[in-house]
Amino acid sequence: MTGPAAAAKRSIPTIGLVGGIASGKSAVRSILAELGCVTCDADALAHEALADASIVRAIESWWGERAVRHGTVDRSAVAAIVFADPAERNRLESLVHPWIHARRRAMFSVDPGSAVARVIDAPLLLEVGLHTECDSIWFVDAPIQARQARAQAGRGWTAAELARREAAQWPLDQKRALAHHVLRNDGDPQSLRSQVETALADTIRTHDHAKGT
Repeated sequence: MTGPAAAAKRSIPTIGLVGGIASGKSAVRSILAELGCVTCDADALAHEALADASIVRAIESWWGERAVRHGTVDRSAVAAIVFADPAERNRLESLVHPWIHARRRAMFSVDPGSAVARVIDAPLLLEVGLHTECDSIWFVDAPIQARQARAQAGRGWTAAELARREAAQWPLDQKRALAHHVLRNDGDPQSLRSQVETALADTIRTHDHAKGT
């Protein structure tokens, strides 16, 4: 059978990536893309959302020139506002998250073609309940010293800033406890890739077995 009917019958697993900030989830997502997965980067979609005219207008109406300058959202200023006040963070998330979810669902609704799995890389995957849309949760683990170094080099964050942002998420032990696979990212790219390949093969096998294929 070919065409839309065949595509509708074809089922592939959805993988959710979780872990600490700067643990290497993006590296795992990149490997999965190379291995034939359809990947969704929620951070990238969040950047796009903050360029959407309706969202820019809403943010400007809330926080004025502190947050929007010359029609562009100042992401650093917005971060300073929302991480200092949980109520403001919730308000921003209630505006941006539906926009992101709609784009992700549109991306995942198309014919998967030859893709072997779908991947959601979202910082708040567990916190907002996205894990209920996943067949397998992968926890990317990395030493705190390595994560602090990556956050400093890549984002200019101090150890205190990393801790402050991570405090807005679920504890790492709670995330790890929900994972079907734990990948250790110790800075060895080949080791990480090998772990990803093994976890992906197991996820596909488990999914196919559950579906009776």
